[in-house]
Amino acid sequence: MDIRIGQGIDFHQLVEGRKLWIGGIDIPHDKGSLGHSDADVLLHAICDALLGALALGDIGTHFPDTSDEFKDIDSKILLQRSFQLIKDRGYKVVNIDATLCLQAPKIKNYVEAMRKTIASLIETDIHNISIKATTTEQMGFVGREEGLTAQAVALLQRDE
Repeated sequence: MDIRIGQGIDFHQLVEGRKLWIGGIDIPHDKGSLGHSDADVLLHAICDALLGALALGDIGTHFPDTSDEFKDIDSKILLQRSFQLIKDRGYKVVNIDATLCLQAPKIKNYVEAMRKTIASLIETDIHNISIKATTTEQMGFVGREEGLTAQAVALLQRDE
């Protein structure tokens, strides 16, 4: 059995005038993530975890922020493309474990929708997707609501 593990992390600034996309879900908030794409911090961390598991580089290697092709792109497309690279190499997702770190808004009411969206994009069961959230107890850039971060771990197995 060929098993691979990958880890991903992403950070984005929070600014007024942008939507807040997390886990493929548009979350109502007075600030949104700043980035070249829709700046979905969770999906970007998951992309990096998937790519890292097979030593395929990172999200910036495959979807550079210098390319007009990816300007304002929906990060669900980036996750689908990252997953396709995994599938093309004969792997499937065993599970994803992710943690969001943001002071506000509270995301508890959106977690199931995120899990469902991610599971459908990477062709796995919702029970294989874990999303947790924490704050920094008002410390640092996250605590001051200047930004947010996400970490993800992906376990892959050769699809036999």
